[in-house]
Amino acid sequence: MTRPGIPDKFYFKIGEVSEILGVPPYVVRFWETEFRLTPAKNRSRHRVYNRQELDTLIEIKSLLYEERFTIEGAQKKLKDRVKDKSKQLNLTLEERSHMTLLKRVKKDLTKIREILEH
Repeated sequence: MTRPGIPDKFYFKIGEVSEILGVPPYVVRFWETEFRLTPAKNRSRHRVYNRQELDTLIEIKSLLYEERFTIEGAQKKLKDRVKDKSKQLNLTLEERSHMTLLKRVKKDLTKIREILEH
């Protein structure tokens, strides 16, 4: 499901993300470092953000600009939400390690797909 005003596509360049969020590109890059986001790079070595990363950035902007959290507060809030999601899934410790591996494989496959598309 797409949000209003957001194009229905898989990847977004930093300029597009910047425009969607209404912040300069350097703010997006700063949030990458502070919130440990690692967007893929296309053949030209430019950042490309997937839909999930865009949604995370939208959430970060909301926490910082609307809910007035500090960077540290927003980091904690995002971590808490991730913990809540894993609790909802009732994963055992062994299943969590598999989930981490699956996330890594998914990320690698996404990078491979990006390379093949360009």
